[in-house]
Amino acid sequence: MDRREFLAATAVAAVAPKHKLDTLSQSATRQYIELRRYHLLPGPKANAFTAFVGDVAIPAMNRAGVGKVGAFTVVYGENEPSLLLVLAHQTLDSVVSLRDRLANDAAYARSGAAILDTPMSDPAFVRVESTLLRAFEAMPTLEPSASAGAATRGIYELRTYESHSDRAALNKLKMFNAGEVPIFRRANLTPVFFGETLIGAKMPSLTYMLTFPNMAARDAGWASFSKDPEWKTLSGDPQYRDNVSAISDIILQPTAYSQI
Repeated sequence: MDRREFLAATAVAAVAPKHKLDTLSQSATRQYIELRRYHLLPGPKANAFTAFVGDVAIPAMNRAGVGKVGAFTVVYGENEPSLLLVLAHQTLDSVVSLRDRLANDAAYARSGAAILDTPMSDPAFVRVESTLLRAFEAMPTLEPSASAGAATRGIYELRTYESHSDRAALNKLKMFNAGEVPIFRRANLTPVFFGETLIGAKMPSLTYMLTFPNMAARDAGWASFSKDPEWKTLSGDPQYRDNVSAISDIILQPTAYSQI
């Protein structure tokens, strides 16, 4: 499903019968990756909310069919208290219906009451922002880190590339699918996912996540990447010029309950 097909599918959603929507959802082979950024209140409020996510929300998401959920705090890049969740969905229907499925989960409602039932005068968090990505053809599914669940978790890097037009964004996507992803792997820039932005801020854009044992390994990986002969050939190809206008980059630390 390309960008035009996605837009057509969302337009049809308002009038199509449910069995037709199910068919549309099941036709995708590339995962949909949802990034949720919770802006938290500092101090005890932030601690209570992050505990709720690990103890209640993520197990409920797993029961609702989201196989793996990543949970991260920011080490470098932004200093406000926040929590980033990464959810891998198999279908668009999973994205759309997750909130309803959680609302119908009695165990979730019971165990999470202290957070879910907070009054307007005493909120549990500030707001949440959400971005929906579609995984690249060159890496169609999220790949959890080999260190997920281990005592030593390493670090993660989340990078977003913005483009000045849809044509430029599609050109950068073409560049990744043309051979850039294997270069990342060879340089030990271990990918967790690569995704093009379908819905979110600062579009058109793409976002990807990498994982490393530590910052030294991260720096060594990027140095190796920049020297790779295939990268030099690919990046020097005139057809791929001027396709990225801005780059944002943050370093993340996984929580103890992160599943990726």
